[in-house]
Amino acid sequence: MTDLLDSKTAIITGSNRGIGKKILEEFAINKSNIVACSRIKDKNFEKFIDDLSKKHNVKIEPVYFDFENRDEMIKQTKEKILINDKIDILVNNASAIDTSLFEMTKISNIKKIFDINFFNQVEFTQLIVKKLKRSSSGSIINMSSTSARDGNAGRLSYATSKAAIETFTKVLANELAKYNIRVNSISPGPTNTRMMNENTPVKLAESLKENIPMKRFGEVQDIANVALFLSSEMSTYITGQNLRVSGGM
Repeated sequence: MTDLLDSKTAIITGSNRGIGKKILEEFAINKSNIVACSRIKDKNFEKFIDDLSKKHNVKIEPVYFDFENRDEMIKQTKEKILINDKIDILVNNASAIDTSLFEMTKISNIKKIFDINFFNQVEFTQLIVKKLKRSSSGSIINMSSTSARDGNAGRLSYATSKAAIETFTKVLANELAKYNIRVNSISPGPTNTRMMNENTPVKLAESLKENIPMKRFGEVQDIANVALFLSSEMSTYITGQNLRVSGGM
């Protein structure tokens, strides 16, 4: 079946690479119209979504803003996202990472990561929820990380911001259930993305893989499949949950 999201409209942040880009592709295959949010305008990405749109006969609209810039995020959301007649799905996928040992971590860096991964995403969600309430069956998916529970060394700002996202997910699930809006989070384990490869030393990566029962890193398709499930009518009785996608780690 490739029409699980037929006639739905989804917003996906961080959609120009890695997990977000694969979620974008999977949603288009399943006939969702998409608002594709990205930090930087890129001709290759625009060609990608144009080809994808034509291939699957769906509408994909790019919107550009950086979650580090609150004012620009609000402006673009009001001018280019909320003009949609309806919104059914929100995937809060965009995030930033910082790697440094606790004693070497600047408080300013922690605040920056929280602005991007938590505070401005919460405000973004507040803006979207007003329109999402008009959907007969809405779904919000927040992207967390296994770091939120595992507390990996060197990931203070990233792990704590993702832990905040998981708590945010549970609170929002309780508040929005009466509007038939489901709110869940996904915690990918080590996944083969540019972000992981750029921020994980080779020796550490090898050690991580040895601790995964399935003896492999996740692929972006693994995460996209879960996002599709949580966005579709196959998961209408699931809310307030964090789904760990980590090969058993």
